[in-house]
Amino acid sequence: MFSQIFNWRTTLAIIAIAIASGTIFYSNYLAKKIAQDERKKVNVWIQSLKTRAITTDQSAINLTNIITNENTDIPIIETDENDNPSGQGLNLDTALMQSDSLYLKKMIKQFKSENAPFIIDISKEPIIKNKYYFGNSKLLKEVRYYPLIQLFIVSLFIIIMIMVISLRNKATQNQVWAGMAKETAHQLGTPLSSLQGWIEMLKESGDSEKIVAEMSKDVERLKLVSDRFGKIGSTPQLEEANLIKQVEEMIAYIKKRAPSKVNIKLNLSGKDKINIKINPPLFDWVMENLLKNAIDALDGQGEIAVNIKDAPDQVFIDVSDTGKGIIKKNIPLVFNPGFTTKKRGWGLGLSLSKRIIQQYHKGELFVKQSDLGKGTTFRIILKK
Repeated sequence: MFSQIFNWRTTLAIIAIAIASGTIFYSNYLAKKIAQDERKKVNVWIQSLKTRAITTDQSAINLTNIITNENTDIPIIETDENDNPSGQGLNLDTALMQSDSLYLKKMIKQFKSENAPFIIDISKEPIIKNKYYFGNSKLLKEVRYYPLIQLFIVSLFIIIMIMVISLRNKATQNQVWAGMAKETAHQLGTPLSSLQGWIEMLKESGDSEKIVAEMSKDVERLKLVSDRFGKIGSTPQLEEANLIKQVEEMIAYIKKRAPSKVNIKLNLSGKDKINIKINPPLFDWVMENLLKNAIDALDGQGEIAVNIKDAPDQVFIDVSDTGKGIIKKNIPLVFNPGFTTKKRGWGLGLSLSKRIIQQYHKGELFVKQSDLGKGTTFRIILKK
């Protein structure tokens, strides 16, 4: 699934780059052609002014008038040799020309950066030369800015497509998780019923009370596991519970099954009761996963500390171990489904735990700190 997302993103990125590159190259080509054409038009316009200034032929004057009147989109400013505006400007903002005395100077500076000026002698005697600065037409500006607009639109399209694909894949993944969990709960149901039947038979025999008691505990544990899996995919009911008692019971359960050289301690910071809304079976599952994960990291000996800190709006639960730690590059991956460094296991425990805390309890679960050879701390944050 992740490779499919990557391939989709790569393909979309390549398409976007190809479209944008092609558009930019073609737009630049068009812009150059339009710029060359506009320069020719300005030259013709200036030559018509020169002709009108030196000729007395009325038909020639009429022709030059037609030529000069045809330019309705290219802005032009006439100056002397020292760039002083003559006061004449074509296709400019007349309101600004009248209100801002420096408007023409500003436009000359802008036109200098856009096009080289024409220097023409339009007097009958070649004594005074005029300069003609001209800017880009509206059409040329649109052609040059068009690729940027298109690139923005294409980028926006790509982002939306990636978001849609990611949401779709996430929804599919959630459905797979829920389906797998419910099927597991269903499969556990048959052997559970059978075990309960055997327990009843052993009870009637009266010779195996100790065995029956221990088997009953394990059956209840299996029923709890089945109930947990059955809740995945549906909206669990949150109920107010004493968080400290909940954690204490889980630590007591894990202690009985932990190696003798593993010490598990609980630090409460002076609190003996913290009421908070949780789903007890699912929250127990999270704590069990974190404690078992810590035990595995210890390789048979070491210490696990569970620290609970009560804040005004939140509760912090840190599960720390003195184990081997996590390689830095693996820290972002530990909650990914299927990721595990163990020889056995599917790598689903931490992933399920994160989903339970985030989706069902609206909290956070993350690696707070991990140092190789020193240990790891997982933190749970629950909102009150």
